[in-house]
Amino acid sequence: METIYFAHSENNYGVKHRLDVHLRSVSQLAESFAENSRWKAEAMSAGLLHDLGKYGDLFQARLRGEEAGLDHWSAGANVALLKFRTVAAALAIEGHHIGLQAANTNSLRRVLVDNLIVNHPLKLRLSDSDFARVFSRADTDGLRFAQPSDPMITSWEHSVAKMLDVRMLFSCLVDADFLDTEAHFQAGPEGKRRRAPGPKLDTTRAALALEQYMANNIRMRPASSSSVAAVRSDLWAAATDAATASPGIFSLTAPTGSGKTLAMLQFALKHAEKNNCRRIILVVPYLSIIEQTARIYRSIFSEFGPNFVLEHHSLAGLGNEQSKSDAEGTIKDDTERQRRLLSENWDAPIVITTNVQLLESMFSNRPSTCRKLHNLMGSVILFDEAQSLPQQLAVPTLAALSHLSTEYKSSVVFATATQPAFNILDVHVKKYAGSGWQPREIVSGNRKMFKIKRVAPEWPKEGETIDWPDLAAELRSNENFRVLCVVNLKRHALALLKQLDGVDGLYHLSTNMCTAHRREVLDQVRKQLSSGDPCRLISTQCVEAGVDLDFPVVYRAMGPLESIAQAAGRCNREGRLPTFGRVKVFQPPVGDSGRRYLYPTAAYYLATEVTLSLLKQHGVLDIDDPEVFAAYYRRLYDLSQPADQNTDLTEAITALDFPEIAKHYRLIEKDAIQVVVPWLQQLDEYERLSEQAKYGINGDWITRAQSLSVSIYKPRGNSAPWGGLLIPARFRRGGDSDEWFILEDRERKFYDDILGLQLPTTMQTMIA
Repeated sequence: METIYFAHSENNYGVKHRLDVHLRSVSQLAESFAENSRWKAEAMSAGLLHDLGKYGDLFQARLRGEEAGLDHWSAGANVALLKFRTVAAALAIEGHHIGLQAANTNSLRRVLVDNLIVNHPLKLRLSDSDFARVFSRADTDGLRFAQPSDPMITSWEHSVAKMLDVRMLFSCLVDADFLDTEAHFQAGPEGKRRRAPGPKLDTTRAALALEQYMANNIRMRPASSSSVAAVRSDLWAAATDAATASPGIFSLTAPTGSGKTLAMLQFALKHAEKNNCRRIILVVPYLSIIEQTARIYRSIFSEFGPNFVLEHHSLAGLGNEQSKSDAEGTIKDDTERQRRLLSENWDAPIVITTNVQLLESMFSNRPSTCRKLHNLMGSVILFDEAQSLPQQLAVPTLAALSHLSTEYKSSVVFATATQPAFNILDVHVKKYAGSGWQPREIVSGNRKMFKIKRVAPEWPKEGETIDWPDLAAELRSNENFRVLCVVNLKRHALALLKQLDGVDGLYHLSTNMCTAHRREVLDQVRKQLSSGDPCRLISTQCVEAGVDLDFPVVYRAMGPLESIAQAAGRCNREGRLPTFGRVKVFQPPVGDSGRRYLYPTAAYYLATEVTLSLLKQHGVLDIDDPEVFAAYYRRLYDLSQPADQNTDLTEAITALDFPEIAKHYRLIEKDAIQVVVPWLQQLDEYERLSEQAKYGINGDWITRAQSLSVSIYKPRGNSAPWGGLLIPARFRRGGDSDEWFILEDRERKFYDDILGLQLPTTMQTMIA
C-alpha cells in the first residue's frame, strides 16, 4: 500500500496538505520569483528540498499530535550542501524557519553535518537522522532533483554582494513557502485558494495620471514665483530626459522646494516604461514626512484602486482609513486585509516605505523580514533625503544597493538638495561589491538650478553667541511674527519656549510629542502661515527634511551644513517674497560644559565642527552651491572615516554571520521603548489602548498605538524611576512586552499640550 506523506495538517475542509504537492508548488513559485537570475535553478532546488525532513516518520507522527520538538529543515539543507554542492540553497533551507545562520565553512559543517544528531544547537531531534532515507522517499514520490550547473556561491569575495544574493534566494524560498502554505489553509471547496496578486504597474496610464495631476494642481497654481516655477520646469524636463537611461545608480541633486518628489516619480515611471521595471519603491527617512508624500501619491492615483499605492510603515492604516477590529483583532475591512497581505511581500506596483523598513530588511536574517526582497528585482528605488543615511552604515549599504542594481537590473536614485559625496567611498564599497559606487547625475549641470536665490543666510562671527533671552527678544519682534526657529536639543527648545511664554501664535515641535500631536501642530502652523496670522514655531530637527512649510524668516542653531541648508529650505520656499527670505544662523550659549554638549551626538558635533572650520576658512558659505557640499563631505569623511566606524558590523560581515549582521545593522538604536501617552485630543483612543493593553495586544493594537506613542530610552535593570508610571502592555499569549508601555497618567500631569512628554526630573535622561 502506497504511503502518503503530508506537509501540513487538515485545513477547514478536513484536507491534509500532501508533501509532494507542497514541494513541487514551492519549487515552481521560487523559480518564478527568481525569474532571469543566474541562480534560479538553485531556487527551484531549494523549493524541492526545503521540507525534505517531513518525509521522516517522526514528523508524520507530529502531524498526528504524537511528537514535538523536531527539526525538519536540516535534512534538506544537508542534502543541498553535500549532494548538490549549493551553499546558498543550504543556507536558505536551514533558515526558512530559524533564520539565516553563519555562512562560513566551519559553521556550516558544524551545524549541518557534524553535530546535528548528538548535539543539536537548538536542542531538537531530527525528524529522521537518515538523510538518504528521506531523499529516497522523495524520489519515490516522483520528485526529481538536478545539480545546479552554475552555483551562486563559489567564493565569498565581495561578501556584502554575495550575502545579498543569499538573501534574495532565501526571499524566493520563504515567500513561495508562505504563499503555498497559506493557500492550503485558505482553501475552498475546489481546493487550494491562492491569494489574489497585487495590481500590475501600468506605466503608460500612471504617467498620464501624473501629468494630469501636474496640470490641475501644480502648473495652474500661482503659488510660486516665476523663477521657482522655471527651476521646477527644468527639473521635470531633466528627469524626463534622464529616464531613457539603462538601469543603474543615479543621483538627483536639486534645490529644496524644486519639486523633487514629483520629478522623481516622473523619472521612475518613464524609466520603468523604458526598462520594463515591475514596481516603484519610494523610501523616506522619517515617519514625520511619510504621510505628506503618501497623500500626494494617493491623490495622483486615486482612480487606480486602493492597493495601487501600498504604504508599508508603522503608521500605515491610521487616520480616516484605519481599519476596525473586533475584540479578537480580526480585520473586518477587506481592503485593509488585502493591504496587510500585500505588505508581507510588497506585491504592489508602487510601495512607500521607510529607510528602516527597506535597508534593515536587506541586512536581515529573519524569514518574515527578508520575504519581500525578491520583489526589489527589476524595480526603481527612490531614496528621498539621501543625506539621512548614517555614516556608520554607509559603506555596506552602498555596496548592497550597488549590487542590487548591477545584478538584478534595479535602478537606485539618491535624491536630496545636499547630496553626500558618497562616490568618495567607492574604493571601500568595492571591497564588498565589485560594482562600487559611481552614480550618474539625473540633472546634468545642476549648479545653474541652485543659482535661484530665495534666501540670504546670515552667519555668526567667530566666537559670537546669543543667549536665550536675547534670542527670544528677537523672535518676539514685530518683524518676526512668522518665524521658524530650529534648535539642536530638546532642552534648548524648552529654554526658548519658557522665554517666549505668552507670545501670540507660539507652537512647538519635537519628538517628545506623539505622532498625532505633531501632525496636528503642523496642520495648525500651515493654516497660520496661509492666513498671515502670527506663527512662531520652535522646533528640533524633526521639522527639517521633507516637511512642506514656507516661512519668511528662519533661525537655525549652528549645526551640520546639510541641516542648516535643510532648515533654509523652509524659508521663502515658493520664492514669493519681494526680497530674499532671511535665514539667521546663531550659536547658542556654550556654558561651562563646552561646545560638544550643544549637540545630540558625537557625529553631529563633528559635522558641526567641519561646518565651523569651513566658515572660518571662507567667511561665508553658499548653501546653494553643490560644490560647497562636496568639499564639506570630503572633509567630513576624511575626519570621520565612515568605513571604520562600525567595527562590530565589519567583523560580522567578515565572519559571514547573518544573525550578527542583523544585530549590528541598525538605523535606529534598539534600546528605546514606546510609551503610549494621553494626548488631549485623543483621550478616548488612549483609554481604549490602555484597557486592551491590560488583557493582550496584537498587531492592530500596535498599529493604532504608533500614533499616540513617544520613544524613550529603556531604563537599566529595575530602575527606580519606573515607580508605577510606565505600565508594560501584556501579550495575549501571556507575559509583558519589553517594548510597549502605557503612561499611567490619567490626570495628564506628564503630557503637556505644547511640550509633549515631560517625565519627572528623575526620569528626564530617559527621553530618546
